Amino acid sequence: MTEIKKLVKSLHPLERKILPFLAEGKTARELEKDSKLKDIEVMRSLQWLQNKEIVILDEELKEVIELDENGIKYAKNGLPEKKFLQELAKKNTLKVSEIKKVLGLSDEEVNICIGSLRKKVAIELKKEAELTATITEQGKKLLAKETFEEKFLQNKFPIELGHLKDESLFAFEELKKRKNIIKKILVKTIRVRLTETGKKLIKEKVDIDVTDALTSDILKNGSWRGKEFRSYDVKINVPKIHCGRKQHYRRFLEDVRRKFLALGFKEGAGPAVETEFWDMDALYMPQFHSARDIHAGYRIKEPKYGGKDIPPEVLKKVKDAHQTGHGTGSKGWGYEFDEQKTKTHVLRTHDTAISSRMLSSSKLEIPGKYFQIARCFRPDVIDAKHSVDFNQCGGFVIDEGLNFAHLKGLLKLFAEEFAETDQIKIRPDYFPFTEPSAALFAKHPELGWIELGGSGIFRPELVKPLVGKDIPVIAWGIGIDRMAMFKLGLNDIRNLYGHDFELLRNIKME
Repeated sequence: MTEIKKLVKSLHPLERKILPFLAEGKTARELEKDSKLKDIEVMRSLQWLQNKEIVILDEELKEVIELDENGIKYAKNGLPEKKFLQELAKKNTLKVSEIKKVLGLSDEEVNICIGSLRKKVAIELKKEAELTATITEQGKKLLAKETFEEKFLQNKFPIELGHLKDESLFAFEELKKRKNIIKKILVKTIRVRLTETGKKLIKEKVDIDVTDALTSDILKNGSWRGKEFRSYDVKINVPKIHCGRKQHYRRFLEDVRRKFLALGFKEGAGPAVETEFWDMDALYMPQFHSARDIHAGYRIKEPKYGGKDIPPEVLKKVKDAHQTGHGTGSKGWGYEFDEQKTKTHVLRTHDTAISSRMLSSSKLEIPGKYFQIARCFRPDVIDAKHSVDFNQCGGFVIDEGLNFAHLKGLLKLFAEEFAETDQIKIRPDYFPFTEPSAALFAKHPELGWIELGGSGIFRPELVKPLVGKDIPVIAWGIGIDRMAMFKLGLNDIRNLYGHDFELLRNIKME
């Protein structure tokens, strides 16, 4: 069997219907008219034929003119200036208000009539008690013939703008100054070119007896025997189907949550609008000190204060820790703690605000492992690595005998498990609520070394007021956004939240 014969056998019924009408340079619109197929059927068949390298489809963008709302009305009933002139010719002179009333013209149409007719020296105007109009000899002559604008409106639309000449071009320029008479639109024209295979195929008889589908009825009654079935090319290039899928970053966060739960961690939660107490003061961050600058946040204008969820006994202990050290061997910060300031509302600046809530909770278990994924907010310069709102994943492990070696092991596990990298660095750092403190860095193939988060051992001045005793607590807060960039192969943090369809459709997710 020749290749052309095989091709004939593989044709879809729509392709068979349109092939007899194919010719070099024909448009999709012309094929609709010739084949009596619907526009969507023509386009499908042409796309299938293009996939089979039978035709090449060229797209042309053309600017065409169509009648707008007023243009349709004037084409049917006549231009208002002509009707104005006809009414005026009955008595030679009339009040403009009378003509407006008789013809039912709007103020805008009256102004256009007067402007157009004065320009053509068809009327004379006189202002006495009311504005009156008188028809001129030139106006009477205009009544006896069609204007360029009238002739233009009688055309068969749409018209290609590039085809306008002389009087039609003049009429177009005049009418486009007026409201809702004509409109310009861009029209896409699909034009067909036949390939060498296509030129051979249109000479073949394509209306052959083939069966397109193997149905259950054919199988039951055995009528499939002896039938010729349409062949399918399973290697042919077909359009991609973009099915619904979870947003890539949301899916990553859900995977992180599942992994933490599988490791035996319990999940904590807290509000995005926090008080300074849980966000900073409970974490032993001094109220009036530059140490708080690294956690600069957004203040809430109204309501400015909260604090109904702060237990009085916990507030008292935290206040004592700030002022005297609360029996931890520390002298505290040595200042007068402001109980009103601690109730100030802020947008949560870090996920550790949830840790402070959990440590003071009656549901805290010792030993225990806790984590949280939280949306946080801080003023920053937006670029490929920074954003003013971001997600953090943090938590803590509480138990007797924990030390910095346990923390290092956890950080290494997180980098390998969630960022899938073994190129990490753990460097000394400073956080006002941990001692010692460390930062976790990992190497991105394009962005280089990126800080993934901070960690450390909570200070006794933080732990004892909240838990009720001095016990080791190792804690971390990871920039989960940056960790997601490792996992998803992104080099811009904004791509985690963007609406780029190309990225959303093609980004690889396990």
